[in-house]
Amino acid sequence: MDKRTIPPHISPWAALALIGFFLLTGCGMQRPVDSGPTPEAAHKVVRTAYAQMGKKYRSGGASPQKGFDCSGLIWWVYKQNGYKVPRITVDQASAGRSVPKNQARPGDIVVFRTGSSPRGLHTGIYAGGDSFIHSPRRGEKVRMESMTIPYWRSKLIAVRRVVP
Repeated sequence: MDKRTIPPHISPWAALALIGFFLLTGCGMQRPVDSGPTPEAAHKVVRTAYAQMGKKYRSGGASPQKGFDCSGLIWWVYKQNGYKVPRITVDQASAGRSVPKNQARPGDIVVFRTGSSPRGLHTGIYAGGDSFIHSPRRGEKVRMESMTIPYWRSKLIAVRRVVP
């Protein structure tokens, strides 16, 4: 860092911290989040996911006939409703646009950190009322679960909006 470009009363570290702050906050230029009513298309996504409840978990599965893994359920449900989302969980974690966790609406993808590796993610579809629909793991079936359960509440890392 060239000290000649920094005013003498500001240390280089303070200047670096200030620049970092503005980069992280986006200088306050974030778009407002849509907090209006949930569109019908998003409700259709939830209904499609709801109709898959009881289907078995299957690693790599992405159909009602074979069963679903978590990302396969998300991919299939959105596909049935005319939306293209990635098939793999790590890519679903960046699909659509980010939404503050406290502003999730039905049809949003909820992303959980369930493992320590970069791929240690789990996804579900927010159903409203602090609940989500997902395909949990081997030996289980697609089901709805409360996001207020301490395990899920502590693991939620992102909400992604695909349906505008």
